[in-house]
Amino acid sequence: MDVTTTLPVAVIGAGPVGLAAAAHLLERGLEPLILEAGPTAGAAVEQWRHVRLFSPWRFNIDAAAARLLAASGWVAPRPTALPFGGELVDSYLAPLAALPALSSRLHTGARVVAVTRQGMDKTHSRGRDTTPFLLTVEHPGGDIREYRAAGVIDASGTWGTRNPLGTSGLPAAGETAAADRISSALPDVLGRERARFAGRRVLVVGAGHSAANTLINLAELARHEPGTRILWAVRGASATKVYGGGDADGLPARGQLGGRVRRLVEAGTVELHTGFGTTALTPGAAGVTVTSADGLSLEADVVVPCTGFRPDLDILRELRLELDPAVEAPRELGPLIDPEFHSCGTVAPHGAGLLGHPDKDFYIVGMKSYGRAPTFLLATGYEQVRSVAAALAGDRGAADTVQLDLPETGVCSADAGTSCDVPSASTELGVETAGVCCGTPEPVLVGFPTGLAHGRAGGN
Repeated sequence: MDVTTTLPVAVIGAGPVGLAAAAHLLERGLEPLILEAGPTAGAAVEQWRHVRLFSPWRFNIDAAAARLLAASGWVAPRPTALPFGGELVDSYLAPLAALPALSSRLHTGARVVAVTRQGMDKTHSRGRDTTPFLLTVEHPGGDIREYRAAGVIDASGTWGTRNPLGTSGLPAAGETAAADRISSALPDVLGRERARFAGRRVLVVGAGHSAANTLINLAELARHEPGTRILWAVRGASATKVYGGGDADGLPARGQLGGRVRRLVEAGTVELHTGFGTTALTPGAAGVTVTSADGLSLEADVVVPCTGFRPDLDILRELRLELDPAVEAPRELGPLIDPEFHSCGTVAPHGAGLLGHPDKDFYIVGMKSYGRAPTFLLATGYEQVRSVAAALAGDRGAADTVQLDLPETGVCSADAGTSCDVPSASTELGVETAGVCCGTPEPVLVGFPTGLAHGRAGGN
């Protein structure tokens, strides 16, 4: 990118990775324009604030962001503590976004609806690399504005686009019509959403750690709310993937989580249905009927879709992308993160060199860069944006030198759950899915909770 340009670098998303990208751009002397669809920075994390991360604070904080905060007198949380999503927001993301250096460049309620090159669609090549990007952004009240940018970093994540309940990658028959019977992927069943689940028939669909966390919390709810019935449907022939290795699990917190779910099933608290591939949902006056491919039907009042997430690529339709055909990650990154062969602990560090696309100076980073793969680490996202910022500033040496300082066991982004026992400081590493074991449910980072875990943690 021509650093003499007067145009900013657009950063889509003000979550952990988006704000880190802005911090690194500032250190490189580049001007960030931060566009966040939600009402505040960290809006997606706010939706799973009740989820505890598997990864400790020391993996959830970006280095450039920490330097910005330190200059304001910010005191970092205890590095070995495991934060909840709400603490990630309150103690890190909110103070970071409030710094004048970032708040003056942050636009909230700004939903990017399209990214292209100014004056040309994706079929035009002549002068493309030197033509500014054009972002169409919807602001509150339906106000549509256009922004020009010298580069674009898409850190919008995947939280807003969950995988459907259907087994073929498409919504099951009647799934759209039954939308009011389907909850979010990580509902706060013990807090804000308690009334929706208390005394109801709840069907949890999926075999990832988001499902495990929800099942554990539903069991706690059932202890105090008579009539709460918990059903669990998984596509596979068993729930072994969720149970994990128990006491022998390389990630102790994950082993504890799986062991608790196994005991709930054995005790009859959770009614497990294996080999259940959802084909149809039929809403009725008393709830919804969920039917499998073999004709089995389950009756529920609420369905919890722990089926994972996928990237929203519609806004990028007019850009030239190269995506892996399987996981929809950047083409060269795809084989390195395929969840059938890799967990978050086995993915090599990577940066701008693997994240670039044919449209020069456009990058997808963070959880969205992993496409449909659910094993992302927050720390991975932070290293991605450090490298990308260096590349945009013309420092190829720094951009190509990538590394992650993680424990041998690896830290993944799976959520630890609100009622999960907290491991000791010496064994608290390990998450699965979105960040440092952040917790974007099935979302997140050396620090993300995607409810994700090693492997297809959000799958059903």
